[in-house]
Amino acid sequence: MDTSDPQLSPKPPDGDPPRIYVASLSDYNAGRLHGRWIIAAQDIEAVWAEVNSMLDASREPNAEEWAIHDYDNFGPVRLSEYERLDRVVQIAHGIAEHGEPYAYWATTVTGDDSLSPERFADAYVGTYESLTDYAEQFVDGLGSDSDPSEWAPPFLAAFVRIDWDGLAEALTTDCIVERGPSGVHIFES
Repeated sequence: MDTSDPQLSPKPPDGDPPRIYVASLSDYNAGRLHGRWIIAAQDIEAVWAEVNSMLDASREPNAEEWAIHDYDNFGPVRLSEYERLDRVVQIAHGIAEHGEPYAYWATTVTGDDSLSPERFADAYVGTYESLTDYAEQFVDGLGSDSDPSEWAPPFLAAFVRIDWDGLAEALTTDCIVERGPSGVHIFES
């Protein structure tokens, strides 16, 4: 394949916003790689304009079909070659605004309406180092001290232990739990 044009070669630009590499299928079928890296977290009209500009710059007559041949910085989200651009843009905006937690959440929901920032905000409980950390913070949030010596009578404090793992399991029974590089992401289901 001819990849001599550095503007069109499959190497993403610097930076870390979610982006897609869109390629002309006419060129691909003719044995040439012709495409463009596009920042996906822009208005859908701007993304379409870049796709059309890429197709217009093709050496192939009547180049009008395209596909996503690569993508970057979408975390665990997997895009297909023929993913709808409006869905890609919606996911990219969520990742750009909310980062890794949104990307993991997006892998758990179905339907485009479910990807809205409002639904994410309603579902997102938080990101924690571990489920035990979540349980400890939950108890602290109740205004209770997790140290039994602070609230139990002295004769009882030595025998009182909180089963943090059991509490974490009980607290997340009806939740979606996703483990990522920055911690455990918890979402209400």
